[in-house]
Amino acid sequence: MLSHHDLPCISTYSIVAADPPAGEVGIAVQSKFLAVGHVVPWAKGGVGAVATQAWANLRYGPEGLAFLEQGMHPEEIAEALIKDDSKRDSRQFGIVDLEGRSATYTGAACAAWAGGIAGKNFAAQGNILVSRDTVDALAETFQKTEGDLTTRLMEALAAGQEAGGDRRGMQSAALYVVKKDGGYGGGSDRLVDIRVDDHKEPIKELRRLLGLWRFYLQKTTDGNLQRIEGDIKTLILTVLQKKGLYRGPLDAEWNDELQDFFTEFSLTENFDERLAPFGQIDREVVSFLKEHY
Repeated sequence: MLSHHDLPCISTYSIVAADPPAGEVGIAVQSKFLAVGHVVPWAKGGVGAVATQAWANLRYGPEGLAFLEQGMHPEEIAEALIKDDSKRDSRQFGIVDLEGRSATYTGAACAAWAGGIAGKNFAAQGNILVSRDTVDALAETFQKTEGDLTTRLMEALAAGQEAGGDRRGMQSAALYVVKKDGGYGGGSDRLVDIRVDDHKEPIKELRRLLGLWRFYLQKTTDGNLQRIEGDIKTLILTVLQKKGLYRGPLDAEWNDELQDFFTEFSLTENFDERLAPFGQIDREVVSFLKEHY
């Protein structure tokens, strides 16, 4: 029978982080392991996030979140999780709460290089790495990068790979960010949940998917709208003609009927979150139309 140490280890680097003002917490992770996003990241809107890896104890995810809901400090939670775990020396995890308090743990038996850094709003950790440079890059990049939590996590993950990453190579990556009622239509906490399960360049692919997520699932803003007139109107009517939704002239005045045609097209293309008021269009949609039509 295989012993515990004969089992495959999830050689991984990850960062768990919080943006308290935005009410967001999340995890970014990469590993030479199939579908790492299915194992490592755990998070709950309004509560916090946990990354469990190395010879991962998956109970650490839900148990860690339950402790966070009770108001325990992440350092206290780390002690509670390993207390009765006979294989604690082979575990690694990071925890952050919505206040930005954090903790990281690396068992003495985790394969080198292994370790972590915990600071305000983040905990970065990794095992079977080329060197500690990867964890340093995760922490430093997260702290110096501007933008929303998703952007900071993505850039930190990429920097970790640039610094050496998993010494066995790359296979999968995931980005998971939650916010209370922040999911699609407000029906869940899953603000961002994208995964690359098996790829030669998982971080590059994850970045591509993040771009698609931003386009299709981020809501448009007033500052990102422009009027439907001139060349923009001609472009839209040309597209509607190609899609068989409109047969009139390209110089027609914009009216309710054309608005309905364009709304039908937009919903077909899954532009639900980028629908604009009458006579206006999202600038990202304009770029999409120019690129694809």
